[in-house]
Amino acid sequence: MLKQWMRIGLVTVMTGLSVSAGIAEAAGVLTIGRREDSTTFDPIKTAQNIDNWVFSNIFDVLVRVDPTGTKLVPGLAESWTVSEDGLTYTLKMRDAKFSDGAPVTAGDAAFSLLRVRDNPGSLWSDSYKVIDTATASDDKTLVVKLKTPSAPFLSTLALPNVSVLPQKVLESVGEEAFAEAPVGSGAFALKEWRRGDRVILEKNPNYWDADHVSLDGVEWISVPDDNTRMLNVQAGQLDAAIFVPFSRVAELQKDANLTVHLDPSTREDHLLINHEHGALAKKEVRQALDMAIDKQAVVDTVTFGLGTVANSYIPKGALYYYADNLKRPYDPEKAKQMLADAGASDLTLNYVVRAGDEVVEQTAVLLQQQLAKAGVTVNIQKVDPSQEWDMLVAGDYDVGVNYWTNDILDPDQKTTFVIGHDANNNYMTRYKNDAVKDLVAKARLEMDPAKREAMYVDLQRMAKEDVNWIDLYYSPYINVSRKGIENFTQNPLGRFLLEDTKKN
Repeated sequence: MLKQWMRIGLVTVMTGLSVSAGIAEAAGVLTIGRREDSTTFDPIKTAQNIDNWVFSNIFDVLVRVDPTGTKLVPGLAESWTVSEDGLTYTLKMRDAKFSDGAPVTAGDAAFSLLRVRDNPGSLWSDSYKVIDTATASDDKTLVVKLKTPSAPFLSTLALPNVSVLPQKVLESVGEEAFAEAPVGSGAFALKEWRRGDRVILEKNPNYWDADHVSLDGVEWISVPDDNTRMLNVQAGQLDAAIFVPFSRVAELQKDANLTVHLDPSTREDHLLINHEHGALAKKEVRQALDMAIDKQAVVDTVTFGLGTVANSYIPKGALYYYADNLKRPYDPEKAKQMLADAGASDLTLNYVVRAGDEVVEQTAVLLQQQLAKAGVTVNIQKVDPSQEWDMLVAGDYDVGVNYWTNDILDPDQKTTFVIGHDANNNYMTRYKNDAVKDLVAKARLEMDPAKREAMYVDLQRMAKEDVNWIDLYYSPYINVSRKGIENFTQNPLGRFLLEDTKKN
């Protein structure tokens, strides 16, 4: 899920002060440093990890993904059955309550599913349009009927953005108020949101598995500067921090007071290309740019060898990943000739870079140098993270590095988002290929695993041929915590399993 840093513009000094002010918390409160603040607590209106990774512990979903990131397990639905024709899903709800003490009902689940499908503000409607009806036959039985069989449907029920929300509360307070002060059924509840500073969570005593939760609370604290965030953990001002720069891993691993976590992930970093800007509309130009970038050098220099070269939008190890997908050779001279043949020998690109992100800034300088060898002039424009995201959405850029982590086990989600012509402009690239669009829709409906895999192989080939974006590298989640913090982990889809975390 997307994946962006946004909505935070505080200077480092201010953030450092806010961290220091919050040190003397209860012993059972875990403090986590991150780059940016949350943007909303309305799950259907965000596609940001900065939001999902927090509210995944405030809300709960019908079906969860296990800690290994390889299989589906019960969530709010204790069990489920699927009709022989693949059209009717019947889910039995467990006894659970929202943080305000009200019971979680099948009616709430039906309401949440239809809201993500029908709400004009939903960023995820395309993945749920396959739903014909969602009804509660009783308080504990949810019946979902599909318009057609859908191979990824069960997996989509684990998407954090289709968390079960309390219908009465949301309709009573309104969407805007709910997005600021949500009520959920997860392990933690939102106590306070200090915009630009921190999100304060407290243990939810009404959580269905509350006895399993050790922490009294969690504070997600915004520390935009990577160096400051790492120093705060080393100094004991933070219990943990996420997005550890590759350059700091070896140093932090030598600190006896710290544990560096290299968790398997579905992260892929890539160079977004705006297909609507001038020569970038030509496939041959995009292919030349792909050939002008030395991905192995990016892996060696930027990730310090912790990453691996990416060759597909589907991450390595994920379902239907095509290991033999094309990897264009690094050949700046051939790229230069291709650009000349395409009438783009004087190509100049505006490269938008989010300031303060060490890895992104390093990547920009390296790519600028590499593309220069093919005769391409790259102008780096450093902007505030919130401004960068707005520019990408508006199409006010030529190229820019971004990343994605999967949110469900099935490849349909990312495929729909980045090449399926959905409401997100193919992840801001404005990429268009009707044959790809049609195959994305067909792959979603194909129930034969072998045939479906062949479709996704074709989609990966087609995306690479068209250069929807330039695949750069895959990498693990890299986080750090102080000694005494146990089970501070992410599953490969990015969810922090804070219900399992302990602070000694």
